[in-house]
Amino acid sequence: MRISRLALFSALTFTGLASASAAFASNKNGPTDGEIGLQRAVTPVMESITNFNNYWLVPIMVIITLLVTVLMVVILIRFRASKTPNPSKTTHNTMLEIVWTLVPVIILMAMAVPSMKLLYYQDVIPEADLVVKVTGNTWNWEYSYPDHENVDPYISNIVDIPNDEKFGLSHAQIIAKIEARPASEPRLNGRPYLLASDAALVVPVDTVVKVLVTSNNNLHAFAVPQFGIKIDAIPGRINETWFKVNAGEEGQTFYGQCSEICGVNHSFMPIEIMVVSKAKFADWVANDGAFSAKYSQNNSGVVKTATAK
Repeated sequence: MRISRLALFSALTFTGLASASAAFASNKNGPTDGEIGLQRAVTPVMESITNFNNYWLVPIMVIITLLVTVLMVVILIRFRASKTPNPSKTTHNTMLEIVWTLVPVIILMAMAVPSMKLLYYQDVIPEADLVVKVTGNTWNWEYSYPDHENVDPYISNIVDIPNDEKFGLSHAQIIAKIEARPASEPRLNGRPYLLASDAALVVPVDTVVKVLVTSNNNLHAFAVPQFGIKIDAIPGRINETWFKVNAGEEGQTFYGQCSEICGVNHSFMPIEIMVVSKAKFADWVANDGAFSAKYSQNNSGVVKTATAK
């Protein structure tokens, strides 16, 4: 009975790990309840990360876990007390020790090649089409566009209610209170609670965006899982990262969070990024960072019409 249960456990373990190797992300944006894979990749960097995870890391883990499980089953069956009342006194096996030392080294060396390629791909920033500066505050984000002086820097805060109004309320009740606000105040409007902000970072699709990240006070981290980016925001220092949202993703909104414990409201620093078409982004810039339909003059002195799409 013990052996059959162990065999069943081994089979279930292997099945679960094999399923994980094929657990590609869903078509939704942001985290999804019950999902065991990475979030859906929407940039070349995140696609590379996902492929490395699905086709390198998970298969290697499955093979190692299966091998160890099989060895444990064999040992438990072959060397059980009822079959071997006089256990072996062996304390040393040179060949075995060489094998269990060399095999992990070979695995790590094999993984090093795609790992270093991926790290280099993430770290080397292509020629940027747009530069965005992100500054961490306590506890919100400030966005600015150094390439477009007519777009004023703006603060992005979480869409929430005061902490003293949350006591005793469930998430559903909190969301209901937010949605009951007047239309002039920020509401969720179908966006996920604790990830929605009152001012999203706006970027064009299919564009290399260079992100300059810093902080005004303590440590933060700018992280967007679907972009494959996570970089520290350090006071007095500017770190750089980049992303390029794939063509066909215009009109989509993607989410991240501060990923460095930064204080009491660390969990209330969401990152919301709105991806628009290049034409709509040009209109947004020409309209001084607004989507309203009105005439606005850009830096070149050419009057353009900003159309809401």
